[in-house]
Amino acid sequence: MKRPLRRSFAVLLLVVLVGAASFSAALRRAVAPAREEAPPPLDAARLNATLLRLAAADPSEALLRRDVDELLEGRLPASAARARAWRRDRLVHPLHLHHHRFPLPRRGGGRYPDDDHDVLLHPLPRHDQQQLHIDPALRRALRSWHRLRRYDPAVLGSLPSLLSLPRRVPTCAIVGNSGILLRANHGALIDSHDAVFRLNNARIAGYAAHVGTKTNFSFINSNILHLCARRPACFCHPYGHGVPILLYICQAAHFLDVAACNATSSSRHGSPISVTDARLDVLCARIVKYYSLRRFVTATGRAAEEWDRAHDAAMFHYSSGMQAIMVAVGVCDRVSVFGFGKSSDAKHHYHSNQKAELDLHDYEAEYAFYHDLAEQPQVVPFLKDAGFAVPPVVFYH
Repeated sequence: MKRPLRRSFAVLLLVVLVGAASFSAALRRAVAPAREEAPPPLDAARLNATLLRLAAADPSEALLRRDVDELLEGRLPASAARARAWRRDRLVHPLHLHHHRFPLPRRGGGRYPDDDHDVLLHPLPRHDQQQLHIDPALRRALRSWHRLRRYDPAVLGSLPSLLSLPRRVPTCAIVGNSGILLRANHGALIDSHDAVFRLNNARIAGYAAHVGTKTNFSFINSNILHLCARRPACFCHPYGHGVPILLYICQAAHFLDVAACNATSSSRHGSPISVTDARLDVLCARIVKYYSLRRFVTATGRAAEEWDRAHDAAMFHYSSGMQAIMVAVGVCDRVSVFGFGKSSDAKHHYHSNQKAELDLHDYEAEYAFYHDLAEQPQVVPFLKDAGFAVPPVVFYH
């Protein structure tokens, strides 16, 4: 009798254990939060619409508006890195932005010669608050620039007149600064173009066989300009006094350096530093942000709305190389591009020892744009709204 009882007891115990386990599992499913299912991927048309919408958004506009207002009211924008640089480099209170000559003491005694006076900054006793007395011409330029910050792709067709060109240029060469330039002797080919555009005051001496010697337009970024503004008479014309310099503004405080350089160097340089039309800036910014958004979605599989977590959306901007290419597209009948791209065995810049890219731009997004610009310009977003025939663009690698 004992053996059957043991067998029955064992079976009963097994049933109880299985039931308890089933109850425990059911209880966990009941109290556990439901898993969020990933949203289905957007179809191509809906994704493109999302990318266009996000690319058109400018999160920096409110901050920029505040900075412009502060400058117009005579205050250095507290949020601008350039304003902090002025405080650090100038050490002058208050700052005066007038077209008059005020000698600044030189370290070790003495004064700068008359031609080297810093005409914008008058050293006065320090006060509790900094005050800018801004020249009326600078006020007008600042207001006009901010008023033009709107989406108007038709600006491309107006670039020849905006740059005071009598007509479109037949052939143009854009010379970048990539180390891949040293792989070929394109110097003579570059110089054979009607106009040559160079970037950020890159050196020519010693590299003529690779990059040529001719320069008709110089494009610089705000960091290069700030270095120029710190020099006596703002020397920023290594290609000659008559070569026009173009700069795009992404912070209102950059106008301080533009004003400083134009006022100090106007007597010795035939061409002032010009700020590009703000409508072109908006067009370029939308295009590169679109390609950056698309690359982010493709590379990560995440929603496009999460892009700003991987980028400083308010500071995101395009390179001076992209600006030069867009200007050339607007003013030239044929565009040749040299020295754009990278390679693991080439330096970042042909004229320096820098090997890595700076984390300031999304170069991969810009390269994707360049590919479409050369191969299928009709698909480039925002550009196709310009009603503008994109000229042939050829990239030499």
